[in-house]
Amino acid sequence: MTAKALMFLGTGSDVGKSLIVAGLCRALRLRGISVAPFKPQNMSNNAAVAVEGGEIGRAQALQARAAGLSPSVHMNPILLKPEHETGAQVIVQGQRVATMPAKQFFAARQRFMPAILESFQHLASLHEVILVEGAGSPAETNLREGDLANLGFASAAGIPAILIGDIHRGGVIASLVGTLAVLMEADQKLIKGFMINKFHGDAQLFDEARTFLESRLAMPCLGVVPYFADAAKLPAEDAMALAEMAKSNSNGLKICVLKLPRIANFDDLDPLRQEHGVALEFLNPSQPIPGDTNLVIIPGSKSTIADLATLRATGWDIDLLAHRRRGGRVLGLCGGYQMLGKLIRDEEGLEGIPSVVAGLGLLNVETTLLLEKTTVATQAIHSLSGQSIRAYEIHLGETKGPDRARPFAQTANGPEGATSPDGLVNGTYLHGCFSADGFRHAWLKSLGAAASVFAYEKTIEQTLDALATHLEKHLAIDQILALAGIPK
Repeated sequence: MTAKALMFLGTGSDVGKSLIVAGLCRALRLRGISVAPFKPQNMSNNAAVAVEGGEIGRAQALQARAAGLSPSVHMNPILLKPEHETGAQVIVQGQRVATMPAKQFFAARQRFMPAILESFQHLASLHEVILVEGAGSPAETNLREGDLANLGFASAAGIPAILIGDIHRGGVIASLVGTLAVLMEADQKLIKGFMINKFHGDAQLFDEARTFLESRLAMPCLGVVPYFADAAKLPAEDAMALAEMAKSNSNGLKICVLKLPRIANFDDLDPLRQEHGVALEFLNPSQPIPGDTNLVIIPGSKSTIADLATLRATGWDIDLLAHRRRGGRVLGLCGGYQMLGKLIRDEEGLEGIPSVVAGLGLLNVETTLLLEKTTVATQAIHSLSGQSIRAYEIHLGETKGPDRARPFAQTANGPEGATSPDGLVNGTYLHGCFSADGFRHAWLKSLGAAASVFAYEKTIEQTLDALATHLEKHLAIDQILALAGIPK
């Protein structure tokens, strides 16, 4: 089998490419079509563990779920995980191969194209249709030479593309026309249609603009998609979404999350954010931890030592000690767990200069950062509630110490995580643990929250189905498939 494929590009970041691809994956699956998602190059610190054991972008894992598939490293063969402003960890087909400054990566990036094409061909041999998501905007002409993420890939793979414009942010006509105008002629010919996303109000008011765009761009408009408010129920990948997550409910158990500069896998908190009995707030470094907070969560981090330094510089370390003296609870997830210990050893210089730094000392454990990265799906049983947890681990490091005698959970490989003697402080490497309804309900109840019946996984499935219905109504999906070479 050799699949047909279609690429979805955006006039900028956060125009809804990931959501459109996820919705179309579910829509085609419901039509009985074998479909798989693909993103040649992604940049995100929100990652998921693939079936092969490597890691891919969280958005591709959601798209795989929409398509009824297990996430595969081939769905996102190049993942860049920023560690600082000018450099990132380079993940190739699920495995970490290097940490590179941006300039070095861009100079050498064409050497990754064979792996991208290999993964694409692997998926194409298994499915009828591949829906490819671009990254950012193809209009960044300074990045076109050696491009892996957008039209550079489309050209190499010989596939057509559709351009998505976001009317929510304004200037959609100029962004569509301008994007096409700056592309070289060969790239312009790869784009076969456009669509408008996140429309508010009466779509008929856009009819005149639609006609203008079709004439000016010499290509069809494939739909005007109204804003899909329930997108907030799906896991978010882009850190831009954190601004919208700043605060959930105003009443209920108060949970504050420290929004570290290099925060990673913040979708861990999505199930808590959607609980009606929880008031979850992401705190910026300029905000102190409120005195009435029930639980403080230190989330995952792409650079544990650097974010620990930021935590101290903001005074959050002092706030945490005061919070605990008041009887408040603290939970560290992954990098946050490492920060809670007494020491972090980075003798290999994995996060910069080789060093040994003092942790917050809220758990009697020590962490050693290791060259080999742990990326594994994990089944566990929460130690106190006995509830099952389906999670995943992505971390560089091993944590040992007396507080691990009181583990957060039990896995097939033994105890996992740690708990302080008074039970107020917990640490765990289990990303995604709050997706397990039984565990989440029991854990929140132990913190004093009201009983809950919210079913997170069921909500995700219902939302993907609703998104598919939404796109079926507002997009010319038969026409989109025809552009990919699939007859009606």
